[in-house]
Amino acid sequence: MKLKCITCEALARIVYHCAAVSPHVIDVELFEIGLHNEPPKLQAVLQSAVDAVPPEKYDAIILGYGLCGKATEGLRARRLPMILPRAHDCVTLFLGSRERYLAEFEEHTGTYWYSADYIERNTNPSVSMSLGVPTVESARAQYDEYVEKYGKDNADYLMEVMGGWQKHYQRAAYLDMGIFQSTFAEQKAQEDAQKNQWTFDRVAGNLVLIKRLLDGDWDAADFLRLEPGEVLRMSNDAGVLRAEQAQGSPSGVV
Repeated sequence: MKLKCITCEALARIVYHCAAVSPHVIDVELFEIGLHNEPPKLQAVLQSAVDAVPPEKYDAIILGYGLCGKATEGLRARRLPMILPRAHDCVTLFLGSRERYLAEFEEHTGTYWYSADYIERNTNPSVSMSLGVPTVESARAQYDEYVEKYGKDNADYLMEVMGGWQKHYQRAAYLDMGIFQSTFAEQKAQEDAQKNQWTFDRVAGNLVLIKRLLDGDWDAADFLRLEPGEVLRMSNDAGVLRAEQAQGSPSGVV
């Protein structure tokens, strides 16, 4: 297959690495890290990129993004199938599974995550140097998700609890992906840990989700495939994402 990969700069090194050893021909397009600060803006940029992919040149579009503060919710597959991992954010992609992400979250509440590309490519002072740290827009999107899923009173409680641990981070974790070593990024994580009196951990990442995405190994349990004429929706369950027929678009019609 010939695939167009649209992804965030935060995943640049591992996407290029996996693309280099994929059995398919892959063209990679990167978008800047800071766009996740404004989910509606990121969604508009991604939809424009998806719409610009020529269907005669590629077999499918693959997205190196998760739900990302609901930035990807509402994206439409136009003239080509579109595939992305079932993940809330890029930390899941670095760790290799939703299950491992959940285990890390439960065992180490209040973790700042650091990765090489995120540190080295992040030149915007208004963007957090840590993966997964919520911005105002993403926090609002999270609140909306909780309201829809649990009701307003429970959503208010959950956000209050989350706000409590977000004010009391306890750990800086550097993601070691095993294919390169960034002394600069790891030192940044260690310095932040020392400055804030946190613990520091080097956590082994796992390339499996990104590798499977670029290899075309799109098991429905871990990846969502949207056919032309379908729109991406949040599923409010363990699957994270679901496909829905776009209103006014009969099956197969853009």
